[in-house]
Amino acid sequence: MTMKVQDDAPVGALLKRWRERRRLTQMQLALDTEVSARHLSFVETGRSRPTPNMIDRLAASLEVPLRERNELFLAAGYAPQYLERDLRSPELHAIADAFRVLLDAHMPHPALVLDRWWNVVDRNAATDLLLAGCADHLLEPPVNAVRLSLHPDGLAPRIRNLGQWRSFLLGQVRHRFERTADPQLGELLEEAGRYPGPDAERAAPRDVVVPLRLSVGDEELSFFSIAASVVSAMDVTVDDLHIEAFYPADATTAAAFTGSGMDPGCSRTDGSRG
Repeated sequence: MTMKVQDDAPVGALLKRWRERRRLTQMQLALDTEVSARHLSFVETGRSRPTPNMIDRLAASLEVPLRERNELFLAAGYAPQYLERDLRSPELHAIADAFRVLLDAHMPHPALVLDRWWNVVDRNAATDLLLAGCADHLLEPPVNAVRLSLHPDGLAPRIRNLGQWRSFLLGQVRHRFERTADPQLGELLEEAGRYPGPDAERAAPRDVVVPLRLSVGDEELSFFSIAASVVSAMDVTVDDLHIEAFYPADATTAAAFTGSGMDPGCSRTDGSRG
């Protein structure tokens, strides 16, 4: 399952892999990027070295993430064109603050900032209610949301529709792995796929989204999630991040959180226990 991306292949071979992964012909990509099919063929076979501008144009059309775009530049003999800063760096303060505003504004409902590997970068205080009973070894940084959800020492025993949720979550990891060919995602997919769990259940007729039905105390709470990312990212770190915000899927869940009396203050974790 694991696919190696960062290797010694020339840039033309890597671009060809991305084109084939997107199921495009040379002619389709040439038309999309206003590059001649002949020149694109020369690039893919190594007869022509693409300029940084052409690499960026082709990568943008192929929806190559910034992390992998830097690999293309390196393979062509150029320096990486996109910086990868720490989220705590001064240049990313505005982004970090915006994420924090969204996390706080989402109270009293759970929300997390996740990186491309589903590691928890930050979260709000409402997520504490969801993590009760999870084993300590799963809450050591970096906390991984997929592992925490599907591991038998994590949320899995409390997820009422585990087969349905497991199928959905593994499908999300598989989709991102297929889109990026990131080997870490391939490893996560293999690991999480080995955790015990029932087969996918049929959706209930009333469901309009895949819900997360979770036992909390004597109640069953039901959520659906909405993901948001910075679509204009020009930094690798920012490009990798997204917010996963959970909303009540029924009146019982809405009432449980509205009446929880939780303080909508900050619960900053940076991937660790908050």
